[in-house]
Amino acid sequence: MPRVAATSTTEIQQAAAFRVALRAFHRETERWTERAGLTPQRYLLLLLVKGAEDGSSRATISELAKRLHLAQSTVTELVNRTAAAGLVQRSPSEADARVVYVELTREGEQRFSEAFEALSDERKRLAAVVAELAR
Repeated sequence: MPRVAATSTTEIQQAAAFRVALRAFHRETERWTERAGLTPQRYLLLLLVKGAEDGSSRATISELAKRLHLAQSTVTELVNRTAAAGLVQRSPSEADARVVYVELTREGEQRFSEAFEALSDERKRLAAVVAELAR
């Protein structure tokens, strides 16, 4: 049987507090995304496209797969379903014909903005918990 390292009660309490705050954040995300006509999974996709690391508000399937920690085929299917719902569109790269970017449609922008703005206080609450636990 592996030996378990001694862990302080405080560390366990902090881990528990973090998980409680994270779960509350996820629950509020579910609630607000549903009100905006999105699933939490689609909201996350829209968030990662809009919040692309290069600031372009667009992303490739490969970039999304890396950030979501999912297989490229899984992300492709998510993008396909989200595109069928009219929330994202694909556009070819002008520099490389093999590259296709995913961008939000007008409808995607509207629904994303609605959910994102509604979650502002939740993001602040989660950030405060993380900051407190980091001390």
